[in-house]
Amino acid sequence: DASPLISEQFEARSKDGTMIPYFVVRRRDQKGPVPTLLYGYGGFEVPLLPGYAGVRGRLWLEKGNAYVQACIRGGGEFGPAWHQAALKGNRQNGFDDFAAVAQDVVKRGIATASSLGIQGGSNGGLLTGVSLTQHPELFGAVIIEVPLLDMLRYAELPPGASWMAEYGDPSKPEDAKWLSAYSPYQHVDAAAAYPPVLLTTSTADDRVHPGHARKMAARLQEAGHARTLFFEETEGGHGGRGDRRPQAAQTAMKYVFLQRALTAKA
Repeated sequence: DASPLISEQFEARSKDGTMIPYFVVRRRDQKGPVPTLLYGYGGFEVPLLPGYAGVRGRLWLEKGNAYVQACIRGGGEFGPAWHQAALKGNRQNGFDDFAAVAQDVVKRGIATASSLGIQGGSNGGLLTGVSLTQHPELFGAVIIEVPLLDMLRYAELPPGASWMAEYGDPSKPEDAKWLSAYSPYQHVDAAAAYPPVLLTTSTADDRVHPGHARKMAARLQEAGHARTLFFEETEGGHGGRGDRRPQAAQTAMKYVFLQRALTAKA
């Protein structure tokens, strides 16, 4: 039942001054911060467009929670220039955009840092992985789905070499310099206070190798971050299984993870 909900558009000022649009779906009568899910992608000139999300409505919004969708640079919302502004050595712009949206959501009173969760898959999994390692203080929970995370070796894992036009070539010293500056796997810090993390992947993923998520989960756990959870689907590919029952179970798992991590802190 979407009748109690409202969709709004706001802007956040990124680190370099660029205004970053984002959308918020929440109850019209929201009073104070609530558990909020922030989603982003920011790559390959792919735009995040309006769409119907009945499952998110039932499992998240109907509980009084909020949903935020960030139109960060790297995506295709505003054409090729918006994409190129976060291409290769400019990738940090997109990460800064996402952090700016998170801070703006808190500033507007939609969420607190501890009641704000983030989710992203594939290139969006890189986004949430970087957000975890660069700004753990901004979030209360992090979901990293079918991600790229070791950006110094991504080209060695199939079919990573096909994405060099997007990220750069780690075998070139100049490219490796900017990749190593943000690559999440190399920036796990045992002393950091990370929020709860859920990493997911698929054994049969032929687009982003499951080794990224496996390695990151192992490194986080070995560094003492006990609130790191890992789930690997054994069937299906990058987009998950075709069977609706396990798809439903996994979707519910993610929303339960967020609800448990964020509700007590809202």
